[in-house]
Parts: sequence; C-alpha cells; structure tokens
Amino acid sequence: MSIKTKTDRELSLSSNEFIWDAEGSTENHRFIEKPIINYLKTRDIKTVLDLGCGNGSFTNIIARYGYQVVGLDHSDTGINLAKQQFPSIHFEPHNVQNTLMAEHHLKYDAVVTSEVIEHLLLPRNLIQNAYDALKPGGLLILTTPFHGYWKNLALALTNKFDEHWHPLRDYGHIKFFSKETILELFLEFDFKLLEFKTVGRLPIFARSMIVIAEKRDT
Repeated sequence: MSIKTKTDRELSLSSNEFIWDAEGSTENHRFIEKPIINYLKTRDIKTVLDLGCGNGSFTNIIARYGYQVVGLDHSDTGINLAKQQFPSIHFEPHNVQNTLMAEHHLKYDAVVTSEVIEHLLLPRNLIQNAYDALKPGGLLILTTPFHGYWKNLALALTNKFDEHWHPLRDYGHIKFFSKETILELFLEFDFKLLEFKTVGRLPIFARSMIVIAEKRDT
C-alpha cells in the first residue's frame, strides 16, 4: 500500500524535518524491493544499515528476509513511527548529512539508502557515511529518481516539472541525478562500481535507478 505523508498533503510546513505521519510503504518500494533483496542474496550479508530509513517500512522489508538491520534517519516523526511499528528493529535518530557516530563505523556488511540522496544539500556526506559504516568489501546499494534526456524532455513537453519536482515541499527533492552524475559521485570515493540498473517503466523513462558498489578491501 502506498502512502502520502503530511509533507505531501501540506506543501509547506516550515518544519525542521521531513514529516512522517503515516505507516506503510511508499510507491517506489514495490520497484526497488526485488532487485535490492536479490543483490543482498548474492553475498554473505548478515548486517545491514538502512541509511535514511524514514518510517522504517523498508527497513522492516529487509529484516523480513532474515538480515540484522539498523535504521537511521533525521526525522523524529519517522523514527518514532518506526519504533512503534517495528519494536524488534533498532532505530536511531541521525542526520545523514552529519558525521556518522563512531559506534557505527566498519560495522555493516551492506548499507542501503533508498530515495534519500535527492533530498540532500550535501550528498557527498551521505556517501561518506555509508563508506564509514561498511566493512572492507561491503556493499552500498543506493536508489534515487532517474533523470535523463528523454525523461526530462517528456516532463517539459507535458508540463510536469512542478508535479515531479515538488518545489513547494519542505525537505523535498533538490538534487536531480542522471546516470552520469550519480556514478561520478560514487567514483569520488573508494568504491568499485558493480552494477547500475533502472526500475519502473521503460529505461529511458525510468522511475528510479539503483547503483550497487563495493567498498574496496584495502
């Protein structure tokens, strides 16, 4: 079931966080669940960090497959909902643009960050946090909305930019990555790129893209 948060319904909240007031999965979860879980299954993964976990619904999806998952998010309303819904999973408040707490360094076999980086003024800090959290050889799996020539052209021709970008939404989308720019960001860090794929619709009009990378074992 897809949800709409108060941030969706009330376009400007003047809030100090992205407001979560509803349980359940977002629409994108049905596109990203299968490829993310399938890739986790290709490795000997036991511990996973959900970096930017929102209301915890995707964290719980990962946990259902038997992984030990921790969720971190800046939103107090999101963390409170997550703790209420999924008391067996550990959730902590953390601004993913700030330095990761030392107790999470070199702790995880995989980091998943889904539909988060597009909300951040400082996207490199998210990648740095993921790098710090991973053990050598660990996986980083990141999803973000896809932007490319044909999709951007279609949005312009159909006058859908406002609907797609939500310019009045506090803590909404502010970074719009193409395949080239998201891969360039990964290459700034010591990650080995393993796979890039798009999900949802035809590839040229894809909803999201998934980047899978490995922290080099050095």
